[in-house]
Amino acid sequence: MGLLSEGQPLSWKDTSCLAKFVQQRGLVQFATIYKNAASRRDKCHKWGDEIEYMLVKFDHENKKVRVSLKAAEIFRLIEEHKARQKNGINGYPTESYWNPEFGSYMVESTPGTPYGDSCDDRVLAALNSVGYNMRFRRQQVQQLLGPDEYVMSVTSFPRLGCPGFTFPHCDPKPKTSLSGSLFFPDEAIYGGHPRFKTIVKNIRARRGRKVIINLPIYQDVNTAKPFIEHFDDDEARVAAKPNHVYMDAMGFGMGCCCLQMTFQAAHIDEARLLYDQLSPFCPIAMALSAAAPIFRGYLVDRDCRWEVISCAVDDRTREESGEADSQPGTLKISKSRYDSIDSYISKYGEKFNDIPLTYHKSHYDTLIDHGVDPLMARHVAHLFIRDPITLYREKLDQRDDESDHFESTNWQTMRFKPPPSANSSIGWRVEFRPLEVQTTDHENAAYVVFVALLTRLILSYRINLLIPISMVDENMRIAQNRDAIEDAKFWFRKDITKCCQIKRKSSQENVDQSNHMINGSVSGSNRTDSENNYKTLDHEDEPWDGVDDDCDPQSCATLMTINEIINGTEEFPGLVPLLRQYLSSVEIDAGTLCTINNYLELISDRAALRTKTTARWIRDFVREHPKYNRDSVVSDEIAYDLLMRMQAMTKS
Repeated sequence: MGLLSEGQPLSWKDTSCLAKFVQQRGLVQFATIYKNAASRRDKCHKWGDEIEYMLVKFDHENKKVRVSLKAAEIFRLIEEHKARQKNGINGYPTESYWNPEFGSYMVESTPGTPYGDSCDDRVLAALNSVGYNMRFRRQQVQQLLGPDEYVMSVTSFPRLGCPGFTFPHCDPKPKTSLSGSLFFPDEAIYGGHPRFKTIVKNIRARRGRKVIINLPIYQDVNTAKPFIEHFDDDEARVAAKPNHVYMDAMGFGMGCCCLQMTFQAAHIDEARLLYDQLSPFCPIAMALSAAAPIFRGYLVDRDCRWEVISCAVDDRTREESGEADSQPGTLKISKSRYDSIDSYISKYGEKFNDIPLTYHKSHYDTLIDHGVDPLMARHVAHLFIRDPITLYREKLDQRDDESDHFESTNWQTMRFKPPPSANSSIGWRVEFRPLEVQTTDHENAAYVVFVALLTRLILSYRINLLIPISMVDENMRIAQNRDAIEDAKFWFRKDITKCCQIKRKSSQENVDQSNHMINGSVSGSNRTDSENNYKTLDHEDEPWDGVDDDCDPQSCATLMTINEIINGTEEFPGLVPLLRQYLSSVEIDAGTLCTINNYLELISDRAALRTKTTARWIRDFVREHPKYNRDSVVSDEIAYDLLMRMQAMTKS
């Protein structure tokens, strides 16, 4: 979630009245920063991760586990012990930042200092500290908890929304609560900052009804056929689907945990390039990290949280979503504000934008008039089809060179982030958002390191992952299915070395700077210029040039398994082998290289099905539990044993 604004949030009535004003101010803010920071160059390749955790409390006598609603207390204790955060472990920086999240049982952590902050190592030297920092952060909270309480990195709490799932016990009050939920009490929403409850109220008010989430039930041997739940609630009776698990509150999605990364680019063009190139990998990463097969106490026929959270914050009216005939002037919006991206934003990705992009022409014209290029103007105008969901009275009057109004509540697989202000120490960034959080620090570190290295592969080897946006959307739908990593094939670029030649310098300069190539590493190579197509780009240089305009977007992709994408085939090099080759061509100390190789081995093994995804492991644990009745029900005792086992894994 990141840093939270301070102030008094406005009601939806007041927010809706100010929506057009805020949209116009946000457009001007972006255009101003775009212009003022267009030539900005940053030598330091800063980056970092965000991990969301759950606080859980075990009742060993009754074999039950509950989410512990004590996040506010933990934040208070962390503030009291801030001096301890400045200590180091094994010489590594361990200061951390902690922020509230949606649930009052959730905490979010980031490194206190961005990785790569020293400017002399960029990414590689920092990779060895990721695991240490994650372990420190977990320990920092764990030492503040009681003997039967734990901080756990669990994507979806298995009994969330079941009777008595909180400690202390809180009952839902559907007639009077903010969300109107039959399952999720207001007390489980973090109350230490007004943002979260305001979002709940305003999304429900804008929609004109509760949110609707339906996940297909996992059909086991004894699962009722048809599986139908009966509710004493008019909205639920209409919204709940047969053979689906029904949920009705934002907390079921925003109350899940995830793993995210933010990378600062050297300049705006590099940020646009990374945004585009990482976007096709988002569904692959999601299936590879799948960790959420249980919702509301049932095994479901999905492995990921994405569909749940997308529905949980969907504020579209019936007219906007196409469920009802719309009035003239009402835009039809194809996705929730939490979904996959709808367009690429670099000149290399433009030809792959093959789905309709909805935006107000007046917003687009405003951006063009302020000097924003057409491709970026369409992207930003598309973001601003959404009304602001939270506004603060104290933050309405802002300068044009700030970005609070631009940083709207659009939660997509990738986020393109301008500097917070024209003179900020923070530069152009991209945020990678599709990963599910894993059980152990080692697993989470492996995914973070893998994606961080992938950014180096994109910028150094000039690999090209672009495929049509429509194929990315199809991959997003497939990636959430049960065992997608094993059973599904995904659209992926056939030749990731094509259309990637960079701008040429003189032949002698090419010889001097040719260090990284797909087929090996050389120093002072005497290869010809035509053979040296894959070189490290100096951050002062322009990004790619010489893109093959004859490349057909519709024929550039083929269907591959995740194992083929990650580990390669005779025809396709595979991302892990390319990363290993990249590592062999750069200067890196032996200890860091050993750590990185261990992480890459984990990713490779998971893709090759030598180890299970977290989702598959959880599903198998439940189905093999002696108290499981093969009816899709995950009881209190099963959930207790499951989380006890997962907690034990964090110590190994």
